[in-house]
Amino acid sequence: MRIGIMLDQPTGPDALLRLTDDLRQAADEGFESAWLAHIFGLDALTAFAVAGSRVPGIELGTGVVPTYPRHPGALAQQARTTALAVGPGRLSLGIGLSHKVVIENMYGYDFDKPARHMKEYLSVLSPLLEGEPASFTGETIRANLALEVPNEGPVPVLLAAMGPAMLKLAGSRTDGTVLWMTGPATIRSHIAPVITEAAAAAGRPAPRVVCTLPVCVTDDVEGARAKAAKAFEVYDSLPSYRAMMDREGAAGPADLAIVGTEDQVAARIHEIIASGATEFVGALFTRDESAARTRKLLAGLAD
Repeated sequence: MRIGIMLDQPTGPDALLRLTDDLRQAADEGFESAWLAHIFGLDALTAFAVAGSRVPGIELGTGVVPTYPRHPGALAQQARTTALAVGPGRLSLGIGLSHKVVIENMYGYDFDKPARHMKEYLSVLSPLLEGEPASFTGETIRANLALEVPNEGPVPVLLAAMGPAMLKLAGSRTDGTVLWMTGPATIRSHIAPVITEAAAAAGRPAPRVVCTLPVCVTDDVEGARAKAAKAFEVYDSLPSYRAMMDREGAAGPADLAIVGTEDQVAARIHEIIASGATEFVGALFTRDESAARTRKLLAGLAD
């Protein structure tokens, strides 16, 4: 069972040093992968180029880089440079659409027809990440270029996908999907069947399904759920995540947080893997003794 950990986005002038320390701790504890969100703090790829070059071995995943603000040629160049810095086979490029409120209100781009955008985006990004030239003219994206970054192999792409159109695109055009706020019932009945069928129809290998959820090992279940409700309340207002919660029958993010004793949390993670996820990534949200218990359990499951 593949187990990863979501790293915190450190702040302050020593942020890259602290990220490197966190990555080293995750590697030393035996986690198979470490993931970093890309929101408004550190640029995830740049940060991994620095920290990953100093900490060998552990897989590095972005969860996820929004596509709209970057031309796919520019993102491919940065991802391949990061992959060169950390070494072959270590970087997984998680990408996603982000959300209308972010893309339109903050970046000023049109969020119309997001599935079309992503399909066109991959038409340029994918060949460049595989070391091939890209020549494409679409409605929203144009490119005619090749890159000269000397990678030893391709950089795999994971597409954040929840709706049917995006899941089919992920299965047919990428290496899999990275999920957030999506529980086991939804993975079993919706995510895994759609993406797996799309991959098979396209003649691609079985896709990765990376399930990322808040997790906390504790005896104070109600207290931890209250913390989760506060920490992740924003996701209740984002339509794509709200749709996944509705599918799961979850009232809010706190219901999707994996909270309980060691045995209870381990059982939930095993349920997620049995539902069709290929790996689990834990997002810790407490700082007290429960955080140490959570890390110990997750690292133990990775053995």
